[in-house]
Amino acid sequence: MSDATRDRIVVARIALLKPGETVWDSELKGFLVRKRGDGTPTYALKTRVNGRQRWMTIGKHGSPWTPETARREALRMLAKASAGEDVAAGRKAERARATMREVTDRFLELHVAKLKPGTRLEYTRIITKKILPTFGTRKADDITKLDCARLHASFADTPRVANLMLAILSKLMSWAIENDFRANQTNPCKRIGRYRENKRERYLQDEELARLGAALTKAEKNQTESLFALAAIRLLLLTGARLREILTLKWSFIDIQRRIILLPDSKTGAKTIPLNQPAIDLLLALPRLDKNPYVVVGLVPGSHMINLYKPWHRITAAAKLDGLRLHDLRHSFASFAVAGGGSLPILGKLLGHSQPQTTARYAHLGDSPVAQLAENTGAVIAAVMGAKTVPVTTTPGGEASDTQAS
Repeated sequence: MSDATRDRIVVARIALLKPGETVWDSELKGFLVRKRGDGTPTYALKTRVNGRQRWMTIGKHGSPWTPETARREALRMLAKASAGEDVAAGRKAERARATMREVTDRFLELHVAKLKPGTRLEYTRIITKKILPTFGTRKADDITKLDCARLHASFADTPRVANLMLAILSKLMSWAIENDFRANQTNPCKRIGRYRENKRERYLQDEELARLGAALTKAEKNQTESLFALAAIRLLLLTGARLREILTLKWSFIDIQRRIILLPDSKTGAKTIPLNQPAIDLLLALPRLDKNPYVVVGLVPGSHMINLYKPWHRITAAAKLDGLRLHDLRHSFASFAVAGGGSLPILGKLLGHSQPQTTARYAHLGDSPVAQLAENTGAVIAAVMGAKTVPVTTTPGGEASDTQAS
């Protein structure tokens, strides 16, 4: 329940508004200002139109809305209401005739702007490149399920892009409904089947890892690549961290004594990354630049590295690892962890996964280590017992039989 008081609405009073508080104007009946959470105070009017109660939003405090301009607007709305004109319904109908370009502009401003930088960039790219070229001039209220299904199908050659586009379009449509940009209260993206995605996962084998290490060492010796670019690649492989987590890593996030990186924010929120000794040795050997808080230094003074892909492509070309992605280093870290006997729950915590099913993709990597462990255990037991092995052979009829070793 919000706190409600009655007072004259002026700038000084608005400055004192507490989260959840509503102030009703002591002079103009029905005129109010309220603050929801820690957001900007909003002016509104409560009145009756043709006997029916109506709540009408005027706007948020700030240009052009001040207590004086909002009060004048409230008086204008009251005059229309007394004449039987439903201003709220008219505004709702007007919004419902907005074009998709107008709706997406508001969506990007009011919703997407609150998301994480990487997600914000992805939303903007998909909306600009995939959605607006087809739907930009259409009315948001006129978009149908068939329209969305056809747009989804037009990207069938790239299933991941098609599914991502549909997910963003669905979120956009839900937001449009919540904000009265669609009088049709159904989301046209609901129950449109997604494409099956073949997740690409590559894990470095021992021999490939050795070639990558040699290429990094050679580039460092010949000084053909930035010391910081080489450090970033090695840290990705040694920690299993995500690319952005390493590129934006600050020295203040690193606690060498506790052997951890404390990220205040990541794709899944605050995150702790354990540091092994090779990663610690790498960090201790890396120079720190004055007035630059970042570990992986960029070209612009005081900034972090932006583009690691160019040096990465040169390194992988030298190592003859065509098609290896930077993200595959994270997969490789996981594969070595599982091969070392790590359980999936612990691996999930190590990688910072928020969902167990994300870690489950590495389950099959445990099959070989388990078989090897069984083999080694059997050999130890047999050695302790002093027994000779009993190989299993197959008879001509196909049945297995035991043959005592000589």
